[in-house]
Amino acid sequence: MSDGTLAKLRIEAYTDSRFNNQAPVPSLVVPINPAKYSRNGRISYTDNKAAGAAGASPVFDRMEPETVTFELVFDATGVVPQPGGVNSRNGVADQIDALRAVAYAYNGDIHSPHYLKLAWGSFLFKCRLQSLDLTYSLFAPSGIPLRARATAAFVGYTDEYLLQAKMKKSSPDLTHMVTVQAGDTLPLLCHRIYGNSRYYSQVAEANGLTGFRDLRPGQQLIFPPLAGPA
Repeated sequence: MSDGTLAKLRIEAYTDSRFNNQAPVPSLVVPINPAKYSRNGRISYTDNKAAGAAGASPVFDRMEPETVTFELVFDATGVVPQPGGVNSRNGVADQIDALRAVAYAYNGDIHSPHYLKLAWGSFLFKCRLQSLDLTYSLFAPSGIPLRARATAAFVGYTDEYLLQAKMKKSSPDLTHMVTVQAGDTLPLLCHRIYGNSRYYSQVAEANGLTGFRDLRPGQQLIFPPLAGPA
């Protein structure tokens, strides 16, 4: 149940593709929630028909990653309280710098920008920044920008380990991803996947669980293969 506090869009940065290690930069909580966002998916097909053929016979190739686009507004006119409750003398520059540090800046330790988590209420999206367009629209007499709109497009990210799991093949020698239902236990799920409940400790370790009872409905678990590569 909500406590009445307004949930704000939060952008968290990570340094690994499994989203286990948070980057040493502050997460960004946007001062103004977006009025809307778009979420798009795409399926790629191939068509081997000869040129000039009437019609097409598309053959499934792959699922393209989803993309999510937000328009974020940053304001330093004094109308909107600034992070920390203090209006910035630098206009919106500090807020834009914070956005860049989280999502756009190159991290030399991982040789790329950060892996990102977008969290807003029930919305959770693991991704990487694809593009960032900034538009400045209001200025102080000194020329310092006081308002900016950032159109940020994010492309969904799933590491190879999870991609194998999402295929949901039936063999116990392949990786599986399972969504926990009410009443599920780790030994029961292991018996369902592997035909034997004794692998629960390995599954707990693979998912970073401190105990085999640490399950909650809706949680997604990885069940690694019994043999062979993930």
